[in-house]
Amino acid sequence: MAALFGRRLRRGATTTAVAAAAIAALSASQAPGAIPTDAGAARAADATSPSGDTAVTGNSPYYTELPPLTTPDKPGASIDLPAAGAAEAGIPASVLAAYKQAEQSLAETKPGCNLPWQLLAAIGKVESGQARGGRVDAAGTTLAPILGPVLNGVGFANISDTDNGEYDGDVTHDRAVGPMQFIPSTWATWGQDANGDGRKDPNNIYDAALAAGRYLCAGDRDLSVESDLHKSILGYNHSQEYLNTVLTWFQYYKNGTHEVPDGSGVLPADPGPADPGPSPSPSPSPSKPGGSPSPGPSTPAPGGSGSPGPSTPGGGGPTTPAPGDSDGPGTPAPKPIVKRIEKTGTGTLTAVAGSLFTERAAVRAEDAAGRPVAKEPVRFEIVGETDARFAGGATRVTVATGADGAATAPPVQAGEQTGEFTIRATVAVRDVAGVDHTATVTARQADGLARTTDQELTAAPGAEFAAPVELKATFKGAAASGVAVTAAMITSADDATAPGKGPYFKDANGAPLRELKDLKTDANGLLQLPKIFADDTTGTFLLRLETEGGATLTIELKVA
Repeated sequence: MAALFGRRLRRGATTTAVAAAAIAALSASQAPGAIPTDAGAARAADATSPSGDTAVTGNSPYYTELPPLTTPDKPGASIDLPAAGAAEAGIPASVLAAYKQAEQSLAETKPGCNLPWQLLAAIGKVESGQARGGRVDAAGTTLAPILGPVLNGVGFANISDTDNGEYDGDVTHDRAVGPMQFIPSTWATWGQDANGDGRKDPNNIYDAALAAGRYLCAGDRDLSVESDLHKSILGYNHSQEYLNTVLTWFQYYKNGTHEVPDGSGVLPADPGPADPGPSPSPSPSPSKPGGSPSPGPSTPAPGGSGSPGPSTPGGGGPTTPAPGDSDGPGTPAPKPIVKRIEKTGTGTLTAVAGSLFTERAAVRAEDAAGRPVAKEPVRFEIVGETDARFAGGATRVTVATGADGAATAPPVQAGEQTGEFTIRATVAVRDVAGVDHTATVTARQADGLARTTDQELTAAPGAEFAAPVELKATFKGAAASGVAVTAAMITSADDATAPGKGPYFKDANGAPLRELKDLKTDANGLLQLPKIFADDTTGTFLLRLETEGGATLTIELKVA
C-alpha cells in the first residue's frame, strides 16, 4: 500500500487484465521489463484470494504504473553505470544507496536469502514512487510524511490504532507509513536502525529498506528460488496484481538503472494528494473488452514505441530533459570513485567492561582529488578476541557516507572480556585499503571496599570461622558490579607475602589455599567470600582484599 502519488491500480478483473496484458507485451517483445510468463506470474488476480492477514501494508490498494517497454541502459552496460537512459530507470541517490546498503547487510547476516537490491527498488517504486522521487534529507528521512489510507475497513483492512498515533498521527486507526509503507504494528516487530542514529524510523529510507529486506527474508526463504520470491512479495501485499506489478519493475531494474539526484526522481502522471483521505477513490471504468481502462495506464502493442509507464506531469511518457534542465533528472554526472578512506575524530575508543563506548569509529571517503564521496556504503567490523558488539549483537554493520563523505559506526557495547580489539572500516572498492580503529575494554573498577557488618571474625584452633565475610564494592559512591577482587592472607601490614601458617581457604580438593583470585562482585556490588578455616596456630592474622582500580581492605582474623 502506498501514498497517493499517481494513477491508481485497483484489484479486480479490469486492472488484472491491464497487468496481464503488459506482462504479455513485455514477454512477446523481449523488452527489459519482461518477466517469466509461467502460469503463476501471469495468472489473474481473482484466482488468488487475499489472505485474512494484513501483511506489511494492510493489503490496501497501491498506486503506480507499469515500467516503460524500453531498455534502461545500453545493452551490456553495467547496472551501476551512471549513464543516460529512460527517466524511469533513474533512482534517487539516497534511495539507491539505502537499497544497496540493505542488500549488503542481508548478505552478511542472512546470506542464504540472496536478497537483490532491485527487489527493494521494485517494492519501493510500487509503494511510494521511490520516496516520492527521492524527496529525503541528507540522513535519508522523507521531507514530508508518506501516509497511506486510513485502515478503517473501507475497501481494505480494518486495523485499530496500535501506536497511539506516534508514526501515522491517527489515534483511531492505523495507516501505513514511510517510503516502504509499514503499518505501525508491523514496524514494531520489523523496524530497524540502519543508519546508526539510535532510532528506528519508518520515514527513513535506510531504516525502512533494511526492515523491508529482513521481512522479505523471513524464515528460511531463498529469494533466488521463484516460489520463495513470490511468497515474500505476496507477504508484503497479498494480491496477484501486486505480485505481477512488483515482478515487472524488478525485472526492469535488473536490466539497468542509474543514479539521479535526490528529489529528481520521476513520478507517475496525474499526481494525487500527498495525504490520502479516509476513503479510496472510485474505480476507473473499464473500456470495451481488449482495451485499457481509463484513466489507468495503457499498454502498447508489442514492439511499439509507446510506453505504458510513468511520465512526468503533462507529458506523454518518460522524458530525459536536456542538459541543464533543473525540472528533471537529466543526465547525471558520473558518481565520484572512492580512492581512500581515512579516520576522522581523535577520541580514544576505551570502555569499562559491560559499558557503552562513548566514542565511535568514523571514517571519511574521498576521491582522487580529496573531495568527499557521498552515499558510499562503509562496512564496520569488530575483529579480534572480544565479546564487544554493535547494537543488537552484530559484529558487522554497513553505514552509507553522508554529503561530507563521513560514515560513523553505531555505538559499541563492551562485554566482560578485557583487552584490545579492532574496529575495521572497509569499502567495496578495489585497491582501497581499510582503516583500523583500536578499541580497549578495561576491567570494571571500584574505588571503595568495605565489609557489610562489623562482626568480629574469630575461630578456635582447627575450626571454621563462623561469621561469613561479606564485602561491598563501590565506584564514585555507587555499587560496582562485576568488579574483580583478590583475597589473600598476608604476613603483616608491611609484608604482603603469604604466611606458611594461620587461616586458609580450601581448594577444590580440600587442600589449604591462602590466596583467591578472580572473585567478582554481583549486580549489587556485593561479594561473600568462601568459608575460612583455622589451623592449630593461634594469634591474630591479616586478610587483604584488593580490587581493580586500587580499592584495598585489610581484615583481622583471630584464632584463640
